[in-house]
Order: sequence, then structure tokens, then C-alpha cells
Amino acid sequence: MKQREKKYIALWLVMKRECRRLVSRPLYLFCMIIAPLFCYIFFTTLMDSGLPQNLPAGVVDMDNSTTSRNLARNLDAFSQTGVVAHYSNVTDARIAVQEGKIYGFFYIPQGMSAEAQSQRQPKLSFYTNYSYLIAGSLLFRDMKMMGELASGAAGRSVLYAKGATEDQAMGFLQPIVIDTHPLNNPWLNYSVYLCNTLIPGVLMLLIFMVTVYSIGVEIKDRTARQWLRLSNNSIYIALAGKLIPHTVVFFIMGAFYNVYLYSFLHFPCNSGIFPMLFATLCLVLASQCCGVIMIGVLPTLRLGLSFASLWGVISFSISGFSFPVMAMHPLLQALSNLFPLRHYFLIYVDQALNGYSMAYSWPNYMALLIFMMLPFFVVHRLKEALIYYKYIP
Repeated sequence: MKQREKKYIALWLVMKRECRRLVSRPLYLFCMIIAPLFCYIFFTTLMDSGLPQNLPAGVVDMDNSTTSRNLARNLDAFSQTGVVAHYSNVTDARIAVQEGKIYGFFYIPQGMSAEAQSQRQPKLSFYTNYSYLIAGSLLFRDMKMMGELASGAAGRSVLYAKGATEDQAMGFLQPIVIDTHPLNNPWLNYSVYLCNTLIPGVLMLLIFMVTVYSIGVEIKDRTARQWLRLSNNSIYIALAGKLIPHTVVFFIMGAFYNVYLYSFLHFPCNSGIFPMLFATLCLVLASQCCGVIMIGVLPTLRLGLSFASLWGVISFSISGFSFPVMAMHPLLQALSNLFPLRHYFLIYVDQALNGYSMAYSWPNYMALLIFMMLPFFVVHRLKEALIYYKYIP
């Protein structure tokens, strides 16, 4: 029998062995199928409305006039703001904010309508709880807009009283009309902003953990030598035979979320779904190779899993979707390149959002390719660990 045929047979035997291990342990089923599906459904349904709706807010109306009541009703009409309570004083409203009953309150001082009619510049105040960044930001935006609209309405009434026409009044109140066009996500859908990175990030984290576990458990259960013998003592065949079944399952799960996001939920995908499928395959392979690096550097199951979980969780913060990388410290900007999710995120921005050619993202594809080559630096250390390392509980 030729040497090449022996390698193919050894690879096939290792793959069959790994497939039996996958179906014999419920942990694999949970981490590779159930957990990803749960996260897909959880994150997309959690933000299915695009932005939080009817965030609880309060009103402190010390003026108690027709104008102030109209302000409160108009504020409640905003889709992100829901006026759930009226308070008699600022102290009660502040306590409600501190107790978490409301995220902010709108304060209308006494005599506001009379001062506005006499042009004495009354002050409207609004208080938002920025301990909750999203809720505080959305309420601040709505309350600020309500304050500006109230100011404009008061100014328009004065101009009308002085005999100005509607065109003259609007030209004075708003001499420059701002026409805004949000790019790539014109609906300002928060789900589009988060899910396209959270979901692949969760999948990457699970790949880290499963890859480390599948190799580390061989050392723990003392089956590593049997695994190597089946591969003709070739660490390359052993790793390929073990990881190929994982690659197939994880890529199917990755293809599923791409179809789910871009075909079913109709998230923006200006380059078509196939470049994103290719990027997902690169992310899966790069994540598996990172898992091999982790268990190769720390060939102990508990240390390898700790390394994988730490690296995976940091990826969410440093990839750039929650806080721009360009605003980070220069050292952190450089470190962000050590995370596969960062490069996938940049590919997603270029391909799905901007619709650029794949050639435009070649540095990020090359970075993912480099991640795929990293295991060559630790395979010999890993092989020694598989043969000689004795697991100590």
C-alpha cells in the first residue's frame, strides 16, 4: 500500500473516531448546536424592535398649564419614551430614578408658559440616568428634542403675534434645514448593529472552548496515545482528523446564522451572502487554530479552557463594535489585531455594510490566514504533551 493511501486511511479512521466521540457526549451537542441556536434566537428576538421602545420616564410639571400638559403628552408620543408617572417635586422623581423605576424625568418649572409668552427665557430641565448608557442616551435625545420643539413653538407664537407669515417664522426659527442620511443602517436598528458581531463572536468563543476541550480531554482521559496511534503517530493527521468534523458542524451553524440574518431577517448585505459565508468559514478555521494554540501552550484542560474563555470574552470588547478601536490606547489598537473577531468585524463592515469588493479586505483575510498557520509553531510541543504529559487533577 502506498504511503499516501495509508495517510488517507489514517485520516479517515481518526475522523470516524471523532464522529463517534461527538455523538456519544451530550456536551458536544450542547456546545456545537443547541447553544449557538439559542444565542441566535435570543439576541435577535431580544432586539427585534430595532431600538428599545417606551423606556419609562417621569414628568415633574410645576407649571400645570395647558402648554405644560401638551409638552408631557408630546414627550410620551415619542416611540422610545413612555411617560409612566407624574411627580409633584424633583425629590420624588430623583428617588424614582435611584430606585430604577424610571430612567429619567422631564422638569417643567412653575410659570414656564407665562415666561415663554413674555419672552423671559424660561428653562426646561431634564435628568437622565447614564448608568444605563443606552436608555440614558435615548431618553436624553427625546427630551432634548422636546425642549427644542417647545422653544421653537414659543418663538413661532411670538412671531405670529408680531404679524410674521409662516414662511417668515420658519425661516427665522430654522434658517438651515438639516437633511440627515444614516449610512448602511438607515433604520437605526440596534439589532443590525449588535447581532452581526455578537452572534459570530459567541460562535467563535464556543469554537475556542470545544477545540481546547476535545484535545485536552484526550490528555485527561489518557486516550491521547491511542488517538496518535490511529493517525500513524502523525500529529498533523491527528489534528486534521479531529478538527474536520468540528469544522463541518461549526460552518453549518455559521451558514445558518448568515441565512437567518441576511435572508430571513433581511439585514443589510450589500455584497451578497457568499462573501460573508467565506468570511465565516475563515473565522471558523482561524478560531479552531487559535484553540490548538491555546491547548498547545497550556496543555492542561482547565488552564486551556481558562485561556480560551478569557481570550474569547476580551474579543467582544476589543473588536471595535462596542467602542471604536481608533479611540483606544495605541497599545490596545495594536493588540486588537490578535483577535480573529476583529478581522471578521472589519470584513463584515466592508462586505455586508459597504458592499466593497473582497479584494478591498485582503489584509483582514491575510490576518485570518496567519491565524490558521499558527498551530505549526506548537504542534511538536503538543505532540510531546499527548505522549508524555500526565494529567494531575
